Amino acid sequence: MAGVQSKADRGMKWVGNVLLLVFMIWTLVPFYWMFVTSLKEHKEIYGTEATLWPREPTLESYHILFFETDYFLFFRNSMTVALATTFLTVLCASLAAYAIARLDFPGRKILARGMIYTYLVPQSLLFIPLFAIMVGVGLTNTLSGLTLAHLGFTIPFCTWLLMGFFMSIPIELEDAALVDGCTRLGVLFRIVLPISLPALAVVAFFSFTLSWNEYLYAIVFNSAPSVLTIPTGLSNFVVEDVFFWGPIMASTVFTVIPPLVVYFFFQRWLITGLTMGAVKT
Repeated sequence: MAGVQSKADRGMKWVGNVLLLVFMIWTLVPFYWMFVTSLKEHKEIYGTEATLWPREPTLESYHILFFETDYFLFFRNSMTVALATTFLTVLCASLAAYAIARLDFPGRKILARGMIYTYLVPQSLLFIPLFAIMVGVGLTNTLSGLTLAHLGFTIPFCTWLLMGFFMSIPIELEDAALVDGCTRLGVLFRIVLPISLPALAVVAFFSFTLSWNEYLYAIVFNSAPSVLTIPTGLSNFVVEDVFFWGPIMASTVFTVIPPLVVYFFFQRWLITGLTMGAVKT
């Protein structure tokens, strides 16, 4: 019986490995095609025969991207908005989540549900009233206005995530700090947040990638060339019905680097391990 079970386990393991390989290939092929296309000459890109590797690799598309377009301006704008959104989201979501998780005040449960309900509202229903507000306060065609707009969908969900994590932290740790004379803010910044670094990393990664890739608000609120982000700035690489695929693919190669760097930087934190370690003596 043990032998049969062992064969079944090995069979399931092989099936799992094969499926994992298939999904890995499915995920990596677009990145591979994006990279090799950025190294092809124009005549090869628009040719009738597709090649898995460029016949004569060239950096012409990267030269066009860096020296003949405003890609670095788009990159700087996207980075500014994404970093500002991430910082403000982590700060505001931490304060809101801790208040809802630990403080007792009227309407706390309604506020908690309202956070997730707000996140579920589609952007396509919000951009018109948001645009009217932006025009009224003079925040159109500004990076600060776009940052505030992004906070509307990052803070609610991140607050919901942090609420669940804060509730899993033993309250005895906070009570001990309060007995020793620590204030509520002191408990949050000295006790809760250091323990919650893995959760904060998840929130930061979520906020950064969502803001980095956001398109709808960016194209509706900002139309001036000086405040375009990468998703909206790439439209300059399309002239009428002509797509300059070389520079477009070269730009996407560099555009995916920041989220990957953020991911590999934060992946080393394990939520379960640090939470369990917080109650060990």
